[in-house]
Amino acid sequence: MRGDIQFMSNPIDADIIKRVENLRDNLHRHNYRYYVLDDPEISDGEYDRLMRELIRLETAHPGLSSPDSPTMRVGAPPLEKFETVDHSIPMLSLDNAFSDSDIIGFDRRVKRILKHDDKIIYTAEPKLDGIAVELVYEDGKLARASTRGDGVRGELITSNVRTIRSVPILLQKNKIIKVPAILEVRGEVFLGKEGFRQLNKERLRQKLAPFANPRNAAAGSLRQLSSKITAKRPLEIFFYGIGIIEGIVTQSHWETLRTLQLLGFRINPQIRPRISLKEVFEYYQELKKNRSMLPYDIDGMVVKVDRVSFQQRLGTTSRSPRWAIAYKFKAVQETTRIENIKVQVGRTGVLTPVARLMPVIVGGAMVSRATLHNEDEIEKKGIRIGDTVLIQRAGDVIPEVVKVIESKRTGTETVFVMPKRCPVCDSLVTRAKDESATRCINSTCPAQVKERIKHFASKGAFDIDGLGDKLVEQLVDRGLLSSYADIFQLEEEQLIHLQRMGKKSARNLALAIERSKKVTLSRFIYALGIRHVGEHVAGILAEKYRIFESLSNASTDDLKSIEGIGPVLVESLPKFFRQNENQVTISRILNSGVQVVHRDFEKRDVLDGKIFVLTGTLVSMTRSEAQNLIKVAGGNVARSVTQNTDYLVVGKSPGSKLDRARERHVEIIDEAVLKRLISKS
Repeated sequence: MRGDIQFMSNPIDADIIKRVENLRDNLHRHNYRYYVLDDPEISDGEYDRLMRELIRLETAHPGLSSPDSPTMRVGAPPLEKFETVDHSIPMLSLDNAFSDSDIIGFDRRVKRILKHDDKIIYTAEPKLDGIAVELVYEDGKLARASTRGDGVRGELITSNVRTIRSVPILLQKNKIIKVPAILEVRGEVFLGKEGFRQLNKERLRQKLAPFANPRNAAAGSLRQLSSKITAKRPLEIFFYGIGIIEGIVTQSHWETLRTLQLLGFRINPQIRPRISLKEVFEYYQELKKNRSMLPYDIDGMVVKVDRVSFQQRLGTTSRSPRWAIAYKFKAVQETTRIENIKVQVGRTGVLTPVARLMPVIVGGAMVSRATLHNEDEIEKKGIRIGDTVLIQRAGDVIPEVVKVIESKRTGTETVFVMPKRCPVCDSLVTRAKDESATRCINSTCPAQVKERIKHFASKGAFDIDGLGDKLVEQLVDRGLLSSYADIFQLEEEQLIHLQRMGKKSARNLALAIERSKKVTLSRFIYALGIRHVGEHVAGILAEKYRIFESLSNASTDDLKSIEGIGPVLVESLPKFFRQNENQVTISRILNSGVQVVHRDFEKRDVLDGKIFVLTGTLVSMTRSEAQNLIKVAGGNVARSVTQNTDYLVVGKSPGSKLDRARERHVEIIDEAVLKRLISKS
């Protein structure tokens, strides 16, 4: 009898239990054969008959419900919102290459860092134009799934991912390899060309607007609060790598992929394993030639150093692994007309000219704007307002102007001149000799203020729920905010009188601001909006310096010694903390009652360095709130029970983590005990 079947007060006939188990086993096996091996053993009609029988039995006997049932693929009740979760290992983006010389340069860097003169062996795979996700399996069962998000933290989309037929809910057991206790596997969710065509055909039939391109459709499908909607979308997935894995060691990337395949994961059959640099170029040309014949969209190929020990020695930068690179295809191009050029002002005061285009479809997406980068770029390309231009989606993502088609000029075109004053605050703009960027030097410019405040309140920073973009715009326009330090001076009475802000909303926002006052050092660093400091770099700095005062007094020599901190940041970070305006702003924040904490803070908290895992549903707080409280109090939150876990926090209807905790003699506590521990810290 299986441990995952939940019994109700009335006993269920043993024959029914056995039949349900048999149906589940068969449906899991047929899913694997159809969606992963592409080798079905039964007809679609027979599969549907088995599924209908299982649905009927589970409906008639709710006590037989199980999260691992194939029926879970039809979707679960809608969520109110997505919770977020940290990735154990950051899901970094890839550096891009656009020519053979870029790849040659990559190969040289790899050899130089490794001090390796022999040929490097690579594994290459098509680069799908999809959505990266991470799936976590515990004891062979799908426990949770999340989006890549910002690379450090993603949104939990477990119910939605369960609906994808090629995702194994249970890992395949076989004689060759043991199912790992913990497995974090990463993949790319996408819509195939035919699936996308059928989806849009159905939307048009329902008199709904068609999706612009497969990637947008896949992203929108994954972020549906109702997984029943996701279940109706023909999503597919290929798996390409791992995060943490317990109990299995592989020597090469290709061996890792073969291991995943044995466990039931769908691996792209187009992957070319263990090839030389010469063969990398040959495969690139082959993919480019056959691109249109593939059943899904690709925008290039990914080249990875095959040997795992080399990958570990090469490491990562703050943004990308040093052992992999994306070799992009030449972007899809179209012709259109520049109707106007407007200037946008960003968080750091940079003025960016943006072309307003006559709308045109480029690579399946409607494009009406394109970045012109800066004044030098406009002059170099000879761009004028009214020009007919060739545009492309850079890396198949960001629209940009490639060149002007001068033969189309009529004489009515006008030269663009970068404004001498900020288009938002009318302050003088300046341009440093060593920079191509023109900047508004007025730090109180409303455009800059708004963007800085939005960044400060964002999820990766102070995470102030309810302080969204439109509300920030309104608060700045009304003079209630002129700096992110002003956030902590807002009063409930001021908020009530804002548009679309009732008494309850004002109260909730005031409480959210108050709750945000205890923040981890890494979030605080990121919130300050320092140039070149993203969440990953903020985490590196927090681990190095532990307390904020040490970071703010760090020297350039000290910063140079930190792995993952580049020369630009080494110079700019001390300058940021020396500026009087920044010192005043930071002092105002800290004097408003904001506490910046770290898990290795000098005050040895009760939770300091302790590792917590949560299971089941908490009553007085969401799981995300509990995780934040633990982190603020100095603890760490992990997603899986291991021998290093200190506490398992158990809520209602706990999962298999409870059994794992008992096996490993981990201390098991409830919500009330957790609160007492936090209150003592």
